[in-house]
Amino acid sequence: MDNGAMISVVIPVYNEEANIPSLMERLRPVMKGMKRRYEIVFVDDGSWDNSLPILKDLTAEPEVRVVELTKNYGQHAAIFSGFSIVRGDIIITLDADLQNPPEEIPRLIRAMEEGEYDVVGTIRKERKDSVFRTFPSRLINIVARKITGIHMTDWGCMLRAYRRSIVEHMSECREQATFIPALAVYFAKHVTEIEVAHEERHAGESHYSLRKLINLQFDLVSSFSDFPLKLIMYTGLGMAFLGVSFAVMLGIARLVYGAAWAAEGVFTLFAALFAFVGFQFFALGVMGEYIGRIYKEVRKRPEYVIDKIYSSDSNGGSR
Repeated sequence: MDNGAMISVVIPVYNEEANIPSLMERLRPVMKGMKRRYEIVFVDDGSWDNSLPILKDLTAEPEVRVVELTKNYGQHAAIFSGFSIVRGDIIITLDADLQNPPEEIPRLIRAMEEGEYDVVGTIRKERKDSVFRTFPSRLINIVARKITGIHMTDWGCMLRAYRRSIVEHMSECREQATFIPALAVYFAKHVTEIEVAHEERHAGESHYSLRKLINLQFDLVSSFSDFPLKLIMYTGLGMAFLGVSFAVMLGIARLVYGAAWAAEGVFTLFAALFAFVGFQFFALGVMGEYIGRIYKEVRKRPEYVIDKIYSSDSNGGSR
């Protein structure tokens, strides 16, 4: 690739007023040091603290643009909104909390250009997260490998590099809920990953609650596989077979041991009944999730709405 390839960095921001100044202090020299054309696209994802005013001040620099969304749509929707306006040939995604050091960006660029890769993922060395974050991350990694058929060690790290063609293909999908790393791999021909450093969160608290982590896991599964529905079907067949077998066994025992034995087995019947009912409710819940997501897709409501875009050559325009 031509060494003059432009680099775009997309950074979703949600209540990160304490981290933005430090992030720019570290990111600015990194980008200038590569001696390339670059841009930094911040996406304010409905922040209610002082993040947006701080970001708007940064647009005094011609390389910085700020996308203001109308409300909080979530990290992946915010990234897609940034993808919709990027100008670069290589696009880097980066969190604003400084857990992924901006100093690692040149290594991603080198890896992409030297190997002519479409996507460069990253592996966080010596993660500084709690068990609450690392355990769900391991589950996501396992599920993503099974669904995509591609062995990548760390699917959850936001610090990743994409070629522009991959970003354009992802933006054309217009899906209501998806998992960006897996979607990128779906379109990519050559994929790799490299190890990067990982740091403690610079300030503030993580915005990923248990509910959001569960939703992210289901976004991954439902967007790329119907495995849960098949699992329910096969489990249901297995339970039906066990139920019939159990009924036959009880019938034989009734004939052999008499009515007294059958009466004493009433609690066993209740236990089996409760197991079946519990599974039915679980199955209905999973199918309901799929139906709900189909409903969202049919409505075709936008995944995000951009209110204004701020840059040094404009005062922000509605969109």
